[in-house]
Formats: sequence, C-alpha cells, structure tokens
Amino acid sequence: MANASDTIIRRKLSHEVFDRLKTMITSGELGPGDAMPSERDLMDRFGVGRPAIREAMQALANIGLITITHGERARVQQLTAKSIFQQMDLTANILLSASPDSLEHLKQARRFFERGMAREAALRASAEDVARLRATLDQQRKHVEQPNLFIAADMRFHTQIAAISGNPIFEAVSEAMLGWLRQYHTEMLTWTGRENLTLVEHEQILEHIARHEPEQAEAVMVKHLDRSSALYTHAG
Repeated sequence: MANASDTIIRRKLSHEVFDRLKTMITSGELGPGDAMPSERDLMDRFGVGRPAIREAMQALANIGLITITHGERARVQQLTAKSIFQQMDLTANILLSASPDSLEHLKQARRFFERGMAREAALRASAEDVARLRATLDQQRKHVEQPNLFIAADMRFHTQIAAISGNPIFEAVSEAMLGWLRQYHTEMLTWTGRENLTLVEHEQILEHIARHEPEQAEAVMVKHLDRSSALYTHAG
C-alpha cells in the first residue's frame, strides 16, 4: 500500500505555468522592466490554453513579480522591500478588522520597533538627516488644523527616522505598520489639543537624534508612543 507521501498529486496547469514563468524571472532570463512574452507565445511555448496562462500571470501579479496593465504587455516588476510589504496590505487589513487583539499586537510591535529605530537614528544621523526631519516637523506644524495632512506628516516623520538606519527593510516595515494603523486613527486630536503634545514630543525626539543621544531618544519615543497609542482604536 502506497504511503500518502508517495502519492503523485496532479497539479493544475496554471500552477505549472506559474512555476515556469517565475523561473524565467528569478533566473534572470527576464529582468525588471522587461515585457513578458505575449499570451500567444506562452501558449505555444508551454502547450497550454489561454486560461492557464492568464491565471498564472494573475498569480505572479498578486505577489508583485509583474504588473499587468490593460491593453499592454505585462512587465517584470522591480522588487523592493517596500513593494514586498505592500503585497501584505490587504491581508493585514483583513486581520486587523477581524480582531481587536491584532490591533493591540500591532501597536505593541510598533512600540518595540520604533524604540530601536530612535536609538539607531541617534547613533547614525547626519546633518542632512536632521534637516530632513526638521523640514517634516515644520510641515506638520503648518497643518495643525488639517488632520489628514497633519497625520500624513506624522507618518512621514516616523518613517524618516527608520530610514536613517540605511536599511530599506526597516523603512518599509515602518511605512507598512503606519499605513495599517492609519485607518484606526480616531482623528480626535484636533478636538483635544493633543496635536500640540505630538509636536512637542517630535521636537524632543528630533533634538536627541541631532545630539546623538540614543538613550534619551528612545525614552522620549516610548513616552510618545505610549501616549498616542490611545488614538488608535478598533471600531468593533
């Protein structure tokens, strides 16, 4: 009697096509920006019908390996840390909407992550990095009465701190977490005066980074996130 592990499972044609197309990309046969072969060429090459080709192409697009534009040939995508995390947006948002616990877990993860980013920024920041943070903080001050622009500048400030690390994965993680949290922001801050506290805390974080004081930068970042955490709430 055959073991379950010995059983040969017949695969869908589209799965086989997906693997062949993925190999064309990962092997370097097709590089970033290159047009994918036409559906007709792929049908002839692999000996399969159009539905299998289209299903495989859509699967490649779903994981960010190619971009599909109506009326044009699909093209190989340049993979970056940012594009990889963007592929998680839909599933992350579903998880967060389904579970209040997941929102709390995300806030905890952000706290753990950003305290490290503040330390790293204080150790590594150049004069240009500090100037970039200061310009963003100046923009945030100008938008105190415009919640969407204020919060966008807030997010940019934190992502720029992560970018100082020089590690694009850190920057992408920061941007992803802030984007997932954004929909849970109550936007109550313009009615409570908390926007001024945010600006003061951002200024303190910036000054400690500029003076290369990692302990102090981390401490103020933790205080800032612990206070502002209450602004993100689950509707359910």
